Parts: sequence; structure tokens; C-alpha cells
Amino acid sequence: MAVNRYDDTRAWYTISTYSGYEDKVADSIKQRLDSPELAGKIFDAIVPKEKRIEIKNGKRKVVDRKIFQGYVLVEMCLSDETWYIVRNTPGVTGFVGDGTQPTPVSTAEINKIKKRMGVEDPKYSVNYEISEVVSIIDGPFKGFEGTVSEIDTSKGKLKVMVSMFGRETPVELDALQVKKL
Repeated sequence: MAVNRYDDTRAWYTISTYSGYEDKVADSIKQRLDSPELAGKIFDAIVPKEKRIEIKNGKRKVVDRKIFQGYVLVEMCLSDETWYIVRNTPGVTGFVGDGTQPTPVSTAEINKIKKRMGVEDPKYSVNYEISEVVSIIDGPFKGFEGTVSEIDTSKGKLKVMVSMFGRETPVELDALQVKKL
């Protein structure tokens, strides 16, 4: 009988992967969860992601962004067997921990990560003030400068007064389409 050099209690562990392989590694581990030899030993594998707003070609798009590039969280009972199985999954470079001993992630930290992942609607961060001068960096008015006249923090929109043809014209822009001067 082999001697288990690990604490066999259920916990979350962080594994490092090759960048871009996070989803493949998590899927590979999840596919093995139903096998009889892993029943009750490995429970879940997640790639922490959050929703972000990006603007491409003047269009607003919500995308999933990895919170920790190159890392996957695995919930398991750490033993020689489970360590070997996870460590030898294609794309895995190792466990995060002290030397050769994987360090469990605290429950508080896991709860923070899951809360961050669970946010359905991305929050808009509007760090502008009325009468602030901004430069437009995207859209049909790219290259113009203007003065912020209104702010809608719930939608992440700004109304900017742009000087065109000798008069001030109000332009509604996404907060991501402007930058501070």
C-alpha cells in the first residue's frame, strides 16, 4: 500500500498552464470526473472569467476575459494519485504552491473569485467629470477633442460638445471611446 504524502481533504488548488490552454486543460480534467477511479476525488475545474465591455469598429461588445491568464482552479482531494493525474494533463505546467507541495486556495479567496465571475452585467467605469476636456479615440469623430457636458453612469455614456464648423455640436459617445487629455 502506497503512503499518501498529501492531506486528503477536499480543497481548491491552482494549476498553471500554458497560456491559451486554460479551457482545454479544464475541459480535459472535467471529462475525467465521471471515471470510476476519480469518483469522489476530483470535483471541478474552472477557468476564472469575467464579463468585460470592449468597443470594436464603433460597436460595443461584451466579452469573457480570463481573470488569471495561464491558471485553472481545480477542486479535489489531493493525493499522490490525483496529483499525478492533474499534473500529467496535457497543457499543465504544474501546481502553484510551496516548493513541491501544492498550496490550497482559501475559501474566502475562492468566494471572491466566484463572486467576480458571477457578475452578469459588466460594470461601467466612467471616470470623467462635467466640463472636462477629452480626446475622442474611436468612432466617426476620432481625432476630435471636446468637453464633457453630460454623464450617464448607468449606461456608460457621455455627451461631449465637439466644435465643428464654428459651433458646438453635442455627440453621444461610449466612455470607452474617449480618453483624458
